[in-house]
Amino acid sequence: MIPFNRPYLTGNELANIQQVLESRKISGDGEFTKKCQALFESKLGMRKTLLTTSCTDALEMSAILLNIQPGDEVILPSYTFVSTANAFALRGATLVFADSQADQPNISPDEIERLLTPKTKAIVVVHYAGVACDMDRILALAAAHGIAIVEDAAQAIDSFHNGRQLGTIGDLSAFSFHETKNIMCGEGGLLLINKPEYDLRAEIIREKGTNRSSFFRGEVDKYGWVDVGSSFLPSDLLAAFLYAQVESLDAIQAERRRVWARYDANLKQGIKGDWFTMPVIPEYASNNAHMFYIVCRSLDERTRLIAKLKAAGILAVFHYLSLHSSPYFAASHGTRALPNSDRYTDCLLRLPLFPELTNEQVDYISKTILEFYS
Repeated sequence: MIPFNRPYLTGNELANIQQVLESRKISGDGEFTKKCQALFESKLGMRKTLLTTSCTDALEMSAILLNIQPGDEVILPSYTFVSTANAFALRGATLVFADSQADQPNISPDEIERLLTPKTKAIVVVHYAGVACDMDRILALAAAHGIAIVEDAAQAIDSFHNGRQLGTIGDLSAFSFHETKNIMCGEGGLLLINKPEYDLRAEIIREKGTNRSSFFRGEVDKYGWVDVGSSFLPSDLLAAFLYAQVESLDAIQAERRRVWARYDANLKQGIKGDWFTMPVIPEYASNNAHMFYIVCRSLDERTRLIAKLKAAGILAVFHYLSLHSSPYFAASHGTRALPNSDRYTDCLLRLPLFPELTNEQVDYISKTILEFYS
């Protein structure tokens, strides 16, 4: 079976972990945590970063930093992972789900504009498949109404909007280092802070609501409970693993882009008529090869294609289920239709993509898909 994903190891992860074990400093904010954060800031132009145990944690920290309260409205895409919504639901926000664009799964700026009200406190964008949302239009809307922007950049490492690393554009952003991401440590995340006024409070929230970080810098003579917070910082063992991946980011990305480009060439060459649609990369966006997907014409067609691929020894998978129609939220959403989100729920299919996928395997997967349609 060709798997959907196979986590890539650079070969340096164990050596880094051994260093941590020998140092006897295994908990959070150790040497490798600091080295990771510094490398993200220097390599990708990130302003201030804090490693977290997950992207979910980074999103939850963002909601706390923005002082989201019951009654505040937060606009976000329906076609996303539940963590995007949970982070704000936990603060009592009113979730206002927006539809995707017709030609790609990213949130529609037209929908955002229609949904804005005086109660809107934040706009959360998700850069689906690592492809940038239309940030110029979204920034203009946010600025005109004094609204914060949070970037869910879980899939967007090494991806850019008009030359700017995704995640560096909004007020706050969250990245994921889950094993399915381009670089990973099994489970892990990163909070990126683009406004200095959030710096100190972010450290406090991450350290269980204490000013422990200030204490270790010698800025206070003791530390205590000064705000709400939780234990959001990861073990230095995870940071050591991740550091090996960040150091190898360019090499990992070269292999992922090779796979993505071969899928793109194979399927473009073989597609006939309206068999399926392929990813759209707008002019303002780069492609970090996080994902290659096709959009089938119906749920039934996708189901049959998944079965065809599985019978051929290929694991391809669908993705998000629209949150506005989920069992938890459907009654709160009402009857407003989100047809594009529902179409991606029913029709989008993700193909295997990882650095060790060979050209021969990509060709075989492509051939199997084209045979299904022909």
